[in-house]
Amino acid sequence: MDTDAIDLDEFEAMVEQALTELPDWIQDAVAGIAIMVDDQPPRDRPGTGLLLGQFHGVARTRIGGRVPGSLPDRIELYRVPILRVSATREDVAARVRKVLGHEIGHAFGLGDSRLRELGWY
Repeated sequence: MDTDAIDLDEFEAMVEQALTELPDWIQDAVAGIAIMVDDQPPRDRPGTGLLLGQFHGVARTRIGGRVPGSLPDRIELYRVPILRVSATREDVAARVRKVLGHEIGHAFGLGDSRLRELGWY
């Protein structure tokens, strides 16, 4: 899909819609996680490949949790890469839901192999 087809405001609205579609217990559990949208992943990120989203923080399952004074946990979704792998607006909305679910899984301590088993990869 053309990366100009959906601007940042409309993309953010799609992310908000995806959040409201989550079960209440998940919405409650992620209430303390900042959900952020950006056009692209950071240029200095490690690794290669297409990055659609990313969780930054301490998984809810880690003993000890967050350290006082540390940055808040956050999930980032990247508009341009998601648009590039989507053919239609419906595809974008579905991909946003999947990426959001995937990153929420990481926030709960799930690794990529388990997320793949659950269909969130």
